[in-house]
Amino acid sequence: MSLIKFQRKCPICLCAVLISILAQTVFAESNPLQQLSVEDLLNVQVTTVSKKAQTLNDAPAAVSVISAEDIRRSGATSIPEALRLAPGLDVAQIDANKWAVTIRGFNSRLANKLLVLIDGRNAYTRTFAGVYWENQDVMLEDIDRIEIIRGPGATLWGANAVNGVINIITKTANETLGGLLTAAGGTELEGTAAFRYGGQINDHTVGRAYLKATRRDESTEIDGTPAGDDWEKLQGGFRFDSEMSVKENLTIQGDIFHNTINQGSIHPQMTVPYSNSFDETLKTYGGNFLTRYQHTLSSTANYKIQAFYDYYQRRETFISENRHTIDLDFQNQFSLLDWNDIVWGLAYRYSHDHFDPSYLISANTNSRTAQLFSGFVQNEMTLVENTLWLTLGSKFEHNDFSGFEAQPTIRLMWAPHHAHRLWMSVSKAVRTPSRAEHDLTILASIAPPENITDTLFSLPPTALILKGSAQFDSEDVISYEFGYRTTYFDNVSLDFTAFYNTYKNFRSFGDPAIAFENDILKFRYPFTNKYK
Repeated sequence: MSLIKFQRKCPICLCAVLISILAQTVFAESNPLQQLSVEDLLNVQVTTVSKKAQTLNDAPAAVSVISAEDIRRSGATSIPEALRLAPGLDVAQIDANKWAVTIRGFNSRLANKLLVLIDGRNAYTRTFAGVYWENQDVMLEDIDRIEIIRGPGATLWGANAVNGVINIITKTANETLGGLLTAAGGTELEGTAAFRYGGQINDHTVGRAYLKATRRDESTEIDGTPAGDDWEKLQGGFRFDSEMSVKENLTIQGDIFHNTINQGSIHPQMTVPYSNSFDETLKTYGGNFLTRYQHTLSSTANYKIQAFYDYYQRRETFISENRHTIDLDFQNQFSLLDWNDIVWGLAYRYSHDHFDPSYLISANTNSRTAQLFSGFVQNEMTLVENTLWLTLGSKFEHNDFSGFEAQPTIRLMWAPHHAHRLWMSVSKAVRTPSRAEHDLTILASIAPPENITDTLFSLPPTALILKGSAQFDSEDVISYEFGYRTTYFDNVSLDFTAFYNTYKNFRSFGDPAIAFENDILKFRYPFTNKYK
């Protein structure tokens, strides 16, 4: 089977649109998904809210789902573009190769209060706290759904799930049998092509492999000049799903990628003219390997063991870094006395990085190893059958940057009628320090010398330097949420959420250490948690 897509500004597009409308009309008559009622769509299974399968309608959180069909119909060509389909997400494209994605504010290229998962693999980097979106990609045709939690998810997913969680879940190999070829081209997306093939390995195992190549054109400055930010990416991967027995399943998957990214840079420098503007080519590459074993003990009990390894390397003018991450996770779910549904787990993460210092960024130690030990427990109690549920839980972590952290939550769900759900919650989440906030020294800017008007006095060049501090602690949030969800009206669903967040220990800068060195006045500002 093959699928060819073309995206161009030409009269043929009008014919293509008319054909597409006709095809979608015919397709809708035969596609069961599009025949579902609003109530049926709210019965779609989600796993991110409680780390277990439950219907979206019964999830006591502000959660939404982007389906595979939503992505297909949107024409999205990247994961950030697909995320624009979800309510409550702030998605901004910075240039041709960089994105800023966040939930409930604090947006930047590396939004540090949003946790992103791809098939259970944590994509959050501790270097600068955030997600390198240019590194995160899969074949969009292989995505089963994207689950988005607006609000804290730290009780189950741990630190940095402060304002939200994005969980990208791909299809099993059983759902991607046969061959698929996609291609697209246009003025901005100059070309993209992907090939995937899935087949039966043996009686119990199905596998697939894919290869994807993309090239995007450079964007344009306000004055019409080229921005020099075009880029190319090549990525490949595989997945195997094995049904070892009626009660046992094994998944093995992995990806590798290579980016060539052009970008224009303006960097401060210690000599005249105290800034340097130039074009550079950034190289990034990396890969990951994940395996997950699931065992069903009974209709109400199961456990899961997951392990993944992730590696990436970046080479650009102001920083050269690489990072290795190993993550081990165990989770167990069971019922107790017919009205307690308990999920608990243990996890360990090992991370090792290395920096090559530059005149812009240096580290106290060029290499650092960090470990994370964690455990969580959550109990969903049925207080009134099919009417009232109470959820209590907490995550307990110890990391090498801020020490011990506890992140509890309490959630209450009330269903006064089968078409109405009201829920409320109080949660705590933390954003743990990054490597930059603890160990790095960053030359942020240099102001050239300045003559004071009508005096003989002049200011020397002045450098602003950000200094990491081992005393920098975690940022905390206490979040109060109230939600209402209804399908009372035919063919219409309403989902309303109100929240109030109280942030503490917010990142700021302490009093500077001032020194006059090599004819330059230097202000070194340490990272602190001044805003209490």
